[in-house]
Amino acid sequence: MIELLVFDVDGCLTDGSITYSENGDEIKSFNVKDGLAISTWIRMGKKAAIITGRRSKIVERRAKELGINFLFQGVHNKDEVLEEIRKELGIKYENIAAIGDDLNDTKMLQSVGKSFTPADGSEYIKNLCDTVLYTNGGKGAVREMIDAIVKDNGDEEKFLQIWK
Repeated sequence: MIELLVFDVDGCLTDGSITYSENGDEIKSFNVKDGLAISTWIRMGKKAAIITGRRSKIVERRAKELGINFLFQGVHNKDEVLEEIRKELGIKYENIAAIGDDLNDTKMLQSVGKSFTPADGSEYIKNLCDTVLYTNGGKGAVREMIDAIVKDNGDEEKFLQIWK
């Protein structure tokens, strides 16, 4: 049973675009359906983490909005950070699912119980993941991932009860 979800940001929680304003501000767009699924997962008493290679105050804000307690930015070795989280929570790798879309996610995706990539993930990542989603990153791929995990865990009724 999956207890922890791990998300990459650019290309998974976003479409991978990085936009800069004239003032140099970074702009990212997040999918509301992804956010609702993540917050519902957390309200069920489950855990969620963001491990990303870039740093952004926008990501910090989004994690706080969704109630994600584990946020690691500017990470080069995502698998090392995942090991720290795993030890802190006292869970096995088989109880972790992760989504990533490119080469820097490789080791992390290879170590978890269930690995996912968006439809527009790198071909290299598609070849090693358990599930290639039908949806692109930033367009509901994380929602598709969470819906599949909730179903596999047998938690659909609990997931739906949060909003009844």
